[in-house]
Amino acid sequence: QVQLVESGGGLVQAGGSLRLSCAASGSIFSITTMGWYRQAPGKQRELVALIISGGSTNYADSVKGRFTISRDNAKNTVLLQMNSLRPEDTAVYYCNVRIFTLAYWGQGTQVTVSS
Repeated sequence: QVQLVESGGGLVQAGGSLRLSCAASGSIFSITTMGWYRQAPGKQRELVALIISGGSTNYADSVKGRFTISRDNAKNTVLLQMNSLRPEDTAVYYCNVRIFTLAYWGQGTQVTVSS
Protein backbone atom coordinates (compact mmCIF):
# COMPACT_ATOMS: atom_id res chain seq x y z
CA GLN A 1 0.00 0.00 0.00
CA VAL A 2 1.04 3.56 -0.76
CA GLN A 3 -0.26 6.56 1.13
CA LEU A 4 -0.22 10.07 -0.27
CA VAL A 5 -0.64 13.13 1.93
CA GLU A 6 -1.24 16.45 0.21
CA SER A 7 -1.00 19.94 1.60
CA GLY A 8 -0.83 23.52 0.47
CA GLY A 9 -4.17 24.32 -1.14
CA GLY A 10 -6.21 27.36 -0.27
CA LEU A 11 -7.71 30.62 -1.43
CA VAL A 12 -5.62 33.16 -3.30
CA GLN A 13 -6.26 36.20 -5.44
CA ALA A 14 -5.55 36.16 -9.15
CA GLY A 15 -1.87 36.71 -9.79
CA GLY A 16 -0.90 35.11 -6.51
CA SER A 17 1.05 31.96 -5.75
CA LEU A 18 0.54 28.68 -3.93
CA ARG A 19 2.74 25.66 -3.42
CA LEU A 20 1.30 22.16 -3.21
CA SER A 21 3.16 19.32 -1.55
CA CYS A 22 2.54 15.57 -1.68
CA ALA A 23 4.43 13.09 0.47
CA ALA A 24 4.35 9.42 -0.43
CA SER A 25 4.88 6.66 2.11
CA GLY A 26 4.37 2.93 2.40
CA SER A 27 5.42 0.19 0.03
CA ILE A 28 7.49 2.34 -2.29
CA PHE A 29 10.07 0.42 -4.23
CA SER A 30 10.45 2.28 -7.47
CA ILE A 31 8.32 5.27 -8.38
CA THR A 32 7.77 5.60 -12.10
CA THR A 33 6.12 9.01 -12.17
CA MET A 34 4.83 11.60 -9.72
CA GLY A 35 2.42 14.26 -10.77
CA TRP A 36 -0.56 16.50 -10.22
CA TYR A 37 -3.98 16.41 -11.79
CA ARG A 38 -6.91 18.72 -11.25
CA GLN A 39 -10.65 18.58 -11.59
CA ALA A 40 -12.88 21.60 -11.81
CA PRO A 41 -16.64 21.37 -11.21
CA GLY A 42 -18.39 19.80 -14.16
CA LYS A 43 -15.14 18.96 -15.92
CA GLN A 44 -13.00 15.88 -16.33
CA ARG A 45 -9.85 15.37 -14.35
CA GLU A 46 -6.87 16.62 -16.32
CA LEU A 47 -3.12 16.36 -16.08
CA VAL A 48 -1.41 19.47 -14.75
CA ALA A 49 2.22 18.40 -14.46
CA LEU A 50 4.23 15.22 -14.35
CA ILE A 51 7.78 14.36 -13.38
CA ILE A 52 9.28 11.10 -14.55
CA SER A 53 11.82 9.06 -12.58
CA GLY A 54 14.68 10.31 -14.74
CA GLY A 55 13.75 13.90 -13.96
CA SER A 56 12.06 14.99 -17.17
CA THR A 57 8.80 16.90 -16.86
CA ASN A 58 5.56 17.41 -18.75
CA TYR A 59 3.11 20.26 -18.32
CA ALA A 60 -0.36 21.06 -19.56
CA ASP A 61 -0.19 23.89 -22.08
CA SER A 62 -2.41 26.01 -19.85
CA VAL A 63 0.16 26.05 -17.01
CA LYS A 64 3.45 26.18 -18.90
CA GLY A 65 5.59 29.04 -17.71
CA ARG A 66 3.52 29.51 -14.56
CA PHE A 67 3.74 26.18 -12.71
CA THR A 68 6.84 24.22 -11.78
CA ILE A 69 6.92 20.62 -10.62
CA SER A 70 9.82 19.26 -8.63
CA ARG A 71 10.64 16.17 -6.63
CA ASP A 72 12.60 15.39 -3.51
CA ASN A 73 13.68 11.80 -4.07
CA ALA A 74 15.03 11.34 -0.56
CA LYS A 75 11.66 12.27 0.93
CA ASN A 76 9.46 10.81 -1.82
CA THR A 77 7.81 14.19 -2.08
CA VAL A 78 6.55 16.04 -5.12
CA LEU A 79 5.97 19.79 -5.12
CA LEU A 80 3.96 22.01 -7.42
CA GLN A 81 4.84 25.69 -7.35
CA MET A 82 1.98 27.65 -8.88
CA ASN A 83 2.59 31.28 -9.82
CA SER A 84 0.49 33.84 -11.65
CA LEU A 85 -2.64 31.96 -10.69
CA ARG A 86 -5.82 32.59 -12.65
CA PRO A 87 -9.48 32.03 -11.75
CA GLU A 88 -9.55 29.19 -14.29
CA ASP A 89 -6.96 27.36 -12.19
CA THR A 90 -9.65 26.85 -9.54
CA ALA A 91 -10.08 23.12 -9.00
CA VAL A 92 -9.41 20.23 -6.68
CA TYR A 93 -5.80 19.20 -7.20
CA TYR A 94 -4.86 15.54 -6.83
CA CYS A 95 -1.44 14.05 -6.34
CA ASN A 96 -0.75 10.95 -8.40
CA VAL A 97 2.03 8.42 -8.02
CA ARG A 98 2.64 5.55 -10.41
CA ILE A 99 4.70 2.53 -9.51
CA PHE A 100 5.05 0.49 -12.68
CA THR A 101 1.41 -0.17 -13.68
CA LEU A 102 -0.17 0.77 -10.33
CA ALA A 103 -1.59 4.25 -9.78
CA TYR A 104 -2.22 5.89 -6.41
CA TRP A 105 -4.18 9.06 -5.71
CA GLY A 106 -4.18 11.58 -2.91
CA GLN A 107 -7.38 12.79 -1.31
CA GLY A 108 -7.29 16.08 -3.17
CA THR A 109 -6.73 19.65 -2.06
CA GLN A 110 -8.88 22.60 -3.05
CA VAL A 111 -7.31 25.54 -4.85
CA THR A 112 -9.54 28.57 -5.30
CA VAL A 113 -8.39 31.63 -7.22
CA SER A 114 -10.54 34.73 -6.87
CA SER A 115 -10.71 37.42 -9.53
